[in-house]
Amino acid sequence: MSNLNLIPAKTPFLLKKLYPNCIWDIPSKEKVLYLTFDDGPTPDITDWTLDVLKQYNAKATFFCIGNNIEKHQEIFNRIDKEGHSIGNHTFNHPKGWKLKTEAYLKEVERTQQLIDSKTTNQKSHINNLFRPPYGQITFKQARALRKLDYQIIMWDVLAFDWKDTISDEKCLQNVVANAKNGSIIVFHDSVKASKRLQYALPKVLDYFTEREYEFKRIPE
Repeated sequence: MSNLNLIPAKTPFLLKKLYPNCIWDIPSKEKVLYLTFDDGPTPDITDWTLDVLKQYNAKATFFCIGNNIEKHQEIFNRIDKEGHSIGNHTFNHPKGWKLKTEAYLKEVERTQQLIDSKTTNQKSHINNLFRPPYGQITFKQARALRKLDYQIIMWDVLAFDWKDTISDEKCLQNVVANAKNGSIIVFHDSVKASKRLQYALPKVLDYFTEREYEFKRIPE
């Protein structure tokens, strides 16, 4: 998400209004949060993430890169079998603003075929969830995906775990200080993010579990 350097941890209201047909949060009166993990499946770090989620009986949504699904099918299968939602994060993680719509849709279609063919838990991918890499998507790409019945999932809170210039503690505080009922929170199960993720995720789960929050998958 290198092109999000100017975006704060808490997504501004005006940005949400710019893409009103995307899902930025899931408003709720109940204490529920939606953890999401981008860019996996990745050896070691995705398994670690799944282990931690299991400790807290937490469900999440994993936006998977098709190329990584092909390379790490056993890890992908574990995400599926443990009851998490699986979303589409394209095949090669391209920047949408630099790609023509037809090529962008091919990236999505190729990954969706993989997801559909390799999942055994029908509920894990029934609603065609999609998140654009780097948060980059043109209005034309978004319209085309909605016509294909994709739900475009953005976010309410960014942990910034992929960003080398922030501390582990700042990554944690980005979530703790900004998440509220119905927030969609972005982490990354990637090598680049692993140090900050391994610090912040257990503490986020501790903090909100103590305050009687549930962690659910999208959609529930």
